[in-house]
Amino acid sequence: MKHFVDISLLKRNKSFRLLFTGQAISFMGTAITSVALPYQIYHETHSTLMIGLLSLLQLLPLLFTAMIGGVFADRHHRRTLLLYAETILAGGCILLTINASLVHPSVLLLFIVAPSMSAITGLHRPAMDGITQQLVDKQDFAAVSALRGLVYSGGLIIGPAIAGLLIAHFGLITAYVIDALSFIVSLIAIFSIRHIPHPEFSHDLSTWASLKQGCTYAMSRQELVGTYVVDFVAMIFGMPNALFPAIAQSFGGVKTLGLLYSAPAIGSLVISLCSGWVGKIKKQGKAIAIAAALWGIAIVFFGLSHNLWFALFFLACVGAADTVSGIFRDMVWNNTIPSNFRGRLSGIAMISYLSGPRLGDTESGLVAAAFGITASVVSGGVLCIVGVGLCCWLLPRFTRYKAE
Repeated sequence: MKHFVDISLLKRNKSFRLLFTGQAISFMGTAITSVALPYQIYHETHSTLMIGLLSLLQLLPLLFTAMIGGVFADRHHRRTLLLYAETILAGGCILLTINASLVHPSVLLLFIVAPSMSAITGLHRPAMDGITQQLVDKQDFAAVSALRGLVYSGGLIIGPAIAGLLIAHFGLITAYVIDALSFIVSLIAIFSIRHIPHPEFSHDLSTWASLKQGCTYAMSRQELVGTYVVDFVAMIFGMPNALFPAIAQSFGGVKTLGLLYSAPAIGSLVISLCSGWVGKIKKQGKAIAIAAALWGIAIVFFGLSHNLWFALFFLACVGAADTVSGIFRDMVWNNTIPSNFRGRLSGIAMISYLSGPRLGDTESGLVAAAFGITASVVSGGVLCIVGVGLCCWLLPRFTRYKAE
């Protein structure tokens, strides 16, 4: 059983159990809405361009609020921030529900509510990362990272599947209502946590000075810079998601498209379930680099695959490598970042993993247009490997980092 995900933390830490359960349920609701929103946009406009525009408008405010949210998470009581943020998010779901119930739903309202909810997420995530670090002992950080990976991968598999069934059989209103209810469950869980200390923070600092202080701290630690850069490189060159619709055509058409999108999440879920070994790894910087390099290798083989099942296997390997890298990144952050900096550095990390996939879509699309799909995927995998190697060479303290 030592090879499987460690759930003992959930049994002996009531506060973390409440937080984890609430967030797992709300993430499932969010995954449902992430399918319902683009479906409704396409249903109302019959335009894929409008779906892309919605995605862009959801990203832009998040890049800003992630940084501000980091400052707030280090300055104010994190539970209070979570309660406010999730109340607003639940309210956003209610607005989506009301809009979906209209005879002629407003597309403009969708383009207002969805980016607004995305902006609130930027305030929510840094507070969540900070509060988790406060509730859990240092020796349990590995278990926390593995459990987070389990929720993320499981949600990405189960959430969209549930969303499809809900929309098909009960309609969009039900999908949005369930997301709203998931936030209410999370609010109850957060409110039930008894004691969370207030972060230590100098209120003499302005918001800008606080942001600068956080960035200066991050840049002073090579092991932190390495986690950001390696993940950023892997996401830009090793995530050809934008090419999946075109790749699906060579594997039987649209019926295989869903398999391509779900394969990485399946690999991620398998690794999350079998993550009991991660706590034994002390050289976490090297583990991140190796996982990212394996990610690139798997992408190369995916690009060269002419058989659907081989392609799906290598995509599952990509998801597995991404999860391993993510687990160790989370462990490095929890081990090295003081609690009073955790919010701001979480905001910096959000910028990295939110912008990387978008830039990756652009990179893979441009290369595919110029040289072909196979060349785009394979070159991306090679550049991922080379990029990780350069990071290790330029940031030696990152690869030498060892957990105490």
